[in-house]
Amino acid sequence: MTFVVAFDNSPLSRAALDRATRFATTVDEDVVAVTAVPRDAKKARERGWLGGDTEFSVERVTANLQAIVTDLDPSAGFAYRVVDRYAPRGRVSRAIRELAVERDASVVFIGSDNAGRMVGGISSVGQTVSSDDRYDVHIVRHPRDQ
Repeated sequence: MTFVVAFDNSPLSRAALDRATRFATTVDEDVVAVTAVPRDAKKARERGWLGGDTEFSVERVTANLQAIVTDLDPSAGFAYRVVDRYAPRGRVSRAIRELAVERDASVVFIGSDNAGRMVGGISSVGQTVSSDDRYDVHIVRHPRDQ
């Protein structure tokens, strides 16, 4: 079994990765950060996945994301799915769910900006990911323990 973290490099997803890592060390589980990567240079720059005037490529973005994850937790794995530039939230959620199931997730840690709001929110990626009963869900609502 694995702890899967929906990771978009937001403060909440970084906190989710930190919490997953701390929990994983106590129960000897692996951690994998997963990301739905849209083919969109603007979004990649906004999320800190691509710097400055660097030309967009999925390979470059995913290498940068893997480096970010490794900096945060050297033992964490990284997996991604590419989605269309204008992919609706439902497609992003489906990509995260598919990656979680493929990794045999026992718990999915959600800490994206959308999941930080009420899970039942109509626009929340977290709502769809958390509705899958094949794994438990840990929702991170605050970037730091309080």
